[in-house]
Order: sequence, then structure tokens, then C-alpha cells
Amino acid sequence: MKSEMSNEVVFFDLETNVPKNPTQKFWILEFGAMVVCPQKLVELESYCTLIRPGDLSAVGVNPARCHGISRGTVLEAPSFEEVADKIFKILDGRIWAGHNIRRFDCVRIREAFKEIGRVAPEPVALIDSLPVLSDKFGRRAGDMKMASLANYFGLGEQKHRSLDDVRMNLEVVKHCATVLFLESAIPSVLKDQWKQDISPSITTRSRGNVMEPSISSTMSQKLHQEAPSSISSTMNKKLHQEAPPISMMTTRSRSKPNNEETSRKSPSVLNRRRVVPYPTGSLGQMTEKVKNMLRDARNTPLNNLLRHSHTLLR
Repeated sequence: MKSEMSNEVVFFDLETNVPKNPTQKFWILEFGAMVVCPQKLVELESYCTLIRPGDLSAVGVNPARCHGISRGTVLEAPSFEEVADKIFKILDGRIWAGHNIRRFDCVRIREAFKEIGRVAPEPVALIDSLPVLSDKFGRRAGDMKMASLANYFGLGEQKHRSLDDVRMNLEVVKHCATVLFLESAIPSVLKDQWKQDISPSITTRSRGNVMEPSISSTMSQKLHQEAPSSISSTMNKKLHQEAPPISMMTTRSRSKPNNEETSRKSPSVLNRRRVVPYPTGSLGQMTEKVKNMLRDARNTPLNNLLRHSHTLLR
């Protein structure tokens, strides 16, 4: 017999076994539901029961990691047929609500009623908080799992037991709705603020660390422009072996001590000098010497050129 239509919302959740292969079926091991007044969001009634599956071998002897239900837990529980009337009464003709219920819990309920030859309860409407929050609230918690959302709001750990998860589901919806209400009230201040809060900090380079191009890159470019190909390749290799990269030529930073632009992962370079293979003020002089050396490179034997460049870099 069909129940009268109601505007009351019933949050419900199922705990099931996890089939090990495609030939195994889902068995409902626990059903939990809570009827809520949509105007005041107060709990009107609740119901929770363990359910003994038709095939006890589908339940592990040891408690499952996800919900802690074992074969011994449901051994003395009623069958689904024995609690079907109560489940039908609390679900039928109400607004159904839950997390991912459209693709999972609703399907399992209809399968269970079909198996015992009974008409399944039907909702007057359905609210699946998974797609609703995905669309309206976004992935602020990292993903849309109930455990992640609860942790985001500091609601504690998900217990993976039906009635506990149902109550947590309602609290998550309340918190998300409050945040969205505040953002809609003052969008110029709060709109998309969460994206800034969770986005990784952007590391900017301090002006004190902005330097001239490294000697290896500068000389390599000059060699390719002015020297013959054989001399260019040899000198390029020699320079890469002996000239330090830019990261080894960090000079004393001129940044202010508490500069927030510097990444926290970056070590401070304040009041510290690193040893460089030549005085920091002579880079321009050395570059000029190299240019003069390359100008005469075409008439200089290769061995003398390499020996002279080695002495210069030392």
C-alpha cells in the first residue's frame, strides 16, 4: 500500500558487502534512516537495523575495514524480508536524501524489494548531495567523499555505519549551505575566496637574486656566434665543466628580512655569501676578455686557445 505524499525529508544510508567478483551480488547489511523537517532541519524520527544477508559467506569472518561489520555481527540480525515493512514505511512517499544514493543506495533498495517479491518504496523527490555539492560547493575539500567533506568542516571521522553517516550527511549539508549563503550575501568579498585559500603559493623571485645570465650560457652563445664549429663545441664543453651554474652564484639578497613573497620552501640567503670562482664585480671584464680572445680565435691553434681559456676561467 502506498503512503501519502509528504514534504518531509528522509536521509538514509546502506552498508553492504563488497563483491569480490562480478558473479557475486550486493547484500544489504545495515539500513539507517532519519526523517527531518525541511523547515527547521530537526530530526523527527530515525530507524536503524542490521540485516542478515541471504548468503552469509558474502560477509567476512573478520570485521570489514570500511564498516567493521563481520559475519558474527549479522548472524542473529533479522532478514531483509522481516524489516521490509518498516523500511517501506519510513521511505515511501517522502523526499529521499543522501550521498551518492541515486547510483547506489536507491538501486540496492529496489533490488532487495524485488528479490522478496514486494513493491519497492518510491520517493516524491530525490536529493543526492554528491552531485548537488559538486556543482554548488565545489572541490574545496579535495574530493567529494563524505569523509573528506566532514574533515574539511572539522566534523570528525566518518564511521561508515548507516545512522552515523546519515547524521553526518545532514551536518555536512548544513555547513555547505551556510558557506554558500554567506558567499551569496557578500559575493564581492567572499566569492571564490576558497580558491585562493587552497591554491598553492606562487614562488616569486626576490630582486636580490635577479642576476645577469650565467657565464656558461653567455659564453656558449658567443662561441656559437663568433667561433668556428670545432672550436665552439670544444669550448662549450669546457665551459660547462668549469663554470658554475646560476644557482651557484647567488649573491647576498637585498630582500627585507620578512619578505612574504619568498616561498617557505626556499632557504633564506640573507647575510650569506657563496664562494664564486672570480670576484663578483669582474663578470663584465671577463666577458670582454673572452670576446677579444674569440676575435683572434681563427688564427690561434686550438690547443693554445683551450689552454688560454682554462687560465682565464681559473
